[in-house]
Amino acid sequence: MASPEDFQEGKVVLIDKPLTWSSFQAVNKVKWALKKHLNLKKIKVGHAGTLDPLATGLLIVCTGKFTKRIMELQGMPKEYTGTFMLGGTTPSFDLETEVNTIFPTEHITEALIHDTLPQFLGEIDQQPPVFSAIKKDGKRLYEHARAGEEVEIAFRKTTIHEFEITRIALPEIDFRVVCSKGTYIRSLASDFGKALNSGAHLTVLRRTKIGEFSVEDAISPQAFEDEVTVSA
Repeated sequence: MASPEDFQEGKVVLIDKPLTWSSFQAVNKVKWALKKHLNLKKIKVGHAGTLDPLATGLLIVCTGKFTKRIMELQGMPKEYTGTFMLGGTTPSFDLETEVNTIFPTEHITEALIHDTLPQFLGEIDQQPPVFSAIKKDGKRLYEHARAGEEVEIAFRKTTIHEFEITRIALPEIDFRVVCSKGTYIRSLASDFGKALNSGAHLTVLRRTKIGEFSVEDAISPQAFEDEVTVSA
């Protein structure tokens, strides 16, 4: 484990964010551990790219002077794995909200799934979910959504570098995707369902890579605190 001075000079800490934790909670756990166990009363800590509470996986946490690198790290391509559930949609495009519309799936075959996939490769237009943190008229979109307010959400350009189906067990589809900054996998799930003349929502999401950083080299927030405690 690095010394207190190392963390002040700048370290990149790879955290495997647990399910239901917010990115803010994970960063706070790292910061609290550094303050308590290494006596770092003033230490800058930030993350390079939010993960939703219902997602797990790689969260890059920067300390000290390395917080200046956050924008650079955020711009790197990201890899995700997960599961789409076909046949139903939710307002949030994931499990944050209940299924509100059911669609037919009897016509969906493995061949149709694989034939549909190429239209999502390269630069695509994507509409962010209404349950997202993007600001509109001074409020987060999810605040509008929870208040029952309808808002117009502009489409954005995003790039899907790689997209593959890794398992088909209808109505579930497992996938791996490599994409640019600003891509919403929840929106990808919704759009993929529409392209199949059905509906879909995201049930599992795990971020596995950011640039050359891999979740295989990451540790849990608790494991980080344990390491800091031992080195203190």
